[in-house]
Amino acid sequence: MAPVVPARVSGRAAPPWAVDHRFVTSDGTALHVVDTGPRDAELTTVLLHGWTLDHTSWDLVAEGLPGRVLRYDHRGHGGSGPAANGSATVARCADDLAELIAARVPTGRIVLVGHSMGGMTIMALAEQHPSLLGRVAGVVLVATSSGELAGSTLGLPDAVGRAVAAGEKAVNRRIARLRRAELLRRTEIARPGLRWLLFGKRPSWRHVASTADMVGRCHPVSMVGFRDSLNGHDRRAALAAFADVPAVVLVGTEDRLTPLSHARVLAEELPHAELVIYLGAGHMLPFERTAEITGHVRALLR
Repeated sequence: MAPVVPARVSGRAAPPWAVDHRFVTSDGTALHVVDTGPRDAELTTVLLHGWTLDHTSWDLVAEGLPGRVLRYDHRGHGGSGPAANGSATVARCADDLAELIAARVPTGRIVLVGHSMGGMTIMALAEQHPSLLGRVAGVVLVATSSGELAGSTLGLPDAVGRAVAAGEKAVNRRIARLRRAELLRRTEIARPGLRWLLFGKRPSWRHVASTADMVGRCHPVSMVGFRDSLNGHDRRAALAAFADVPAVVLVGTEDRLTPLSHARVLAEELPHAELVIYLGAGHMLPFERTAEITGHVRALLR
């Protein structure tokens, strides 16, 4: 395992109790981990980011959370190693999460907070590692889905949406042939498209730029592999495992990737969960509704 190195949180030097290091999974993939707060905390918040993003998407939320906060980059994202052939899947992300919890949070209660693919990873964890669920004190599902993502038209008219989907497949075939470590070197070219795709009304351009930087750091081949896995994601049945766990489902009305209809399915399967709908917000709720998400997590921590 690589040595511990000084952490950075939100672009600033992290406090002395922050730990930033590598965790090596059972298949040899090195994950970039940021672990802040007391190691002996009775309750740990685990933040899981979305597809093509990384742990920095949680910077603003993490700053407002008490106690111990654990976050990391999924394989093929951010500072983590690329996904080995065939391992760029939501299922493998759930295994990574289970291994990380076993190694870094072997005791105590856990609150799981997942954005987009991070939420799907939580669902896969319930499906593949049910023994861990007894330690889960709460779940926050942020702009995510239990399935039926294939064939999405992104809120566009059907014919236009199908054309966009076909174009994405063509682009992904080209991306899959790239052999460099990062998707984009000049991320400013991606900002207008990401602003339309991921954000709601009146986003901060600083947040758009940060999102583009995260996407740019994504490993190209891994990114395409995960896209295929998202199309096959179907874990509605797995939600039953959280039926008695305090839960919150958060969604923006302008979310093109995991729209309100997907959040309603989650709420149907989690009858005791609170469904919160943010008018005018898009997919990037950790940026667009930071204070609100932080408040919901803090409420579960209490």
